[in-house]
Amino acid sequence: MPSFSIQNFGCRVNQAEAFSWAEEFELGGMRLEEDPTRADLVVVNTCTLTAGAARDVRKFIRRISRLNSGARLIIAGCSVDGGTLRNEDLRPETLLLPNADKTQLPARVLSRLETREAPVARPLRSRAPLKVQDGCDLRCTFCIIPSVRGPSRSFGREEIRARARRLIAQGFREIVLCGIHLSSYGLDRDPKDSLAGLLGDLANLEGLGRLRLSSLDPRYLDDVLSGLITESPRVCPHFHLSLQHASDRVLKLMGRRSNAAGYWRILERLRERSPEAALGADIIVGFPGEEEQDFGRLRDFVAQSPLDYLHVFTYSPRPGTPAASWPQVEVREKRRRSAVLRTVAEDKRHAFRERFIGRELRGIVVRKGAQGAEVLTSNYIDVLVPSCSGRPGDEVKVRIRRVESKLTGGEEAV
Repeated sequence: MPSFSIQNFGCRVNQAEAFSWAEEFELGGMRLEEDPTRADLVVVNTCTLTAGAARDVRKFIRRISRLNSGARLIIAGCSVDGGTLRNEDLRPETLLLPNADKTQLPARVLSRLETREAPVARPLRSRAPLKVQDGCDLRCTFCIIPSVRGPSRSFGREEIRARARRLIAQGFREIVLCGIHLSSYGLDRDPKDSLAGLLGDLANLEGLGRLRLSSLDPRYLDDVLSGLITESPRVCPHFHLSLQHASDRVLKLMGRRSNAAGYWRILERLRERSPEAALGADIIVGFPGEEEQDFGRLRDFVAQSPLDYLHVFTYSPRPGTPAASWPQVEVREKRRRSAVLRTVAEDKRHAFRERFIGRELRGIVVRKGAQGAEVLTSNYIDVLVPSCSGRPGDEVKVRIRRVESKLTGGEEAV
């Protein structure tokens, strides 16, 4: 049975695509191989959001070409569209697939199989990512994604419902809705649709466990949507927002058309309606033109806000975007500011986890190893449970017992 391995870079949309490819490969008679150096086929689903991401992709391609020279290599996605691959890193027989051709990938691979054995079910992930939207119509000055992914395109509800039903039938207890710009779901359809409408529809599916949302754009988080996600028992109390900054001047430079006061109102509304939810945010530090006063506003906003955790990104110029040609913040200063913000973020994450010591929470078993099971609670706390009866993908109840700097320990609650 020929084997395959998929290496993902970047966003949850890439994860959802890889999840779907793996399912089709297995149904077509292939076997998942976790170690790409031992696979017959290696698919690289790429990211080119930042210069660093593009470098990581090229580094992996060089490594796999050196350690697994006999594997068939397929490189797909944003690095292909974004032009960040280098000829010297590619084998002559490497297949390059732009984003527009990704849907053809499984068929092109399976058409080459001479014999097909009976499929063996082995899910790529314990939680099921479901792609419902692709592309973006916005033009943030730091982002290349609209150029490589194209305009916003939403899948129809019938197609999404059918896919969700299949995932439920396969036993998945958590479905993660993904999109490049998830919040704009449905606005490109005729007649127009909305993320709130889609969520209301999916929440009624028989047998559904939980829905988790990937990143949300606060500019699209109106009262209807915020009310639905905080009140529905089917939606995980975990809301991650693409804030990016909290200085109005920097937000304007970013082309975000938003302001810190509006962000604050949204975060307070989410916290008031869902007190135990995990509130997170993407933040960019060291953006061109960010002065010390701007960083101070960002630091104070984060420290005083209801946010529970951050994904802090140190800005790196992405060729092809307006901000890449602007005067840059000195590298050492960017690193200093990032370190300061990450310290604030660690303190807030620790305080959030401590709130739940002694409490029982429901979660999904993500993986099991020598030290026990890793369980992800509905409100986004990773808990290490030394003894757990559940298998990866099962829903269990855990009681949190201790919180350390890098570890949350607990036990299974029966």
